[in-house]
Amino acid sequence: MKKIIFSIIILSATIQSCTVSYTLSGASIAPEVKTVSVQYFTNRAPLAMSNIGQYITDELKDKFKSQTSLTLVNDVGHLNFEGEITQYDTKPMAIVGDETAAQNRLSVTVHVKFTNEIEPKYNFDSDFTRYADYDSNLDLAQVEQELMEEIVEQLIDDIFNKSVVNW
Repeated sequence: MKKIIFSIIILSATIQSCTVSYTLSGASIAPEVKTVSVQYFTNRAPLAMSNIGQYITDELKDKFKSQTSLTLVNDVGHLNFEGEITQYDTKPMAIVGDETAAQNRLSVTVHVKFTNEIEPKYNFDSDFTRYADYDSNLDLAQVEQELMEEIVEQLIDDIFNKSVVNW
């Protein structure tokens, strides 16, 4: 009987010492991680929308505020993001018979440096690229805002997933 009780105590102590925090978003964040910081994403891409850096920065902050219980800080947090927009271009896609494009593609690339002060094995320095296609009969200015919302949402999901969902 003493062996059974001793085994239960050891088992419960082992289980309690191995905790990881999970959220509804699928994020697995160590309990010691309390803060997140997102530095301003600089726009280094020629011809990009003037507000794209602020837009990506704000959307990444919003993602962490809505999907985690981490506190957003201005200095460097336990999780820290910094980066820049390195590519923003449009090119023809789906060439039709008379060598004109039926669709164009807007592509955006963001370079992200992620630092996890608590679990450095999850640090990364990576590029993320997403795109959206639009009808070539439309001028980019007509659809740019809508396309940017779609592209940035996908980019933010990719960055979030790589940093805290640990795909």
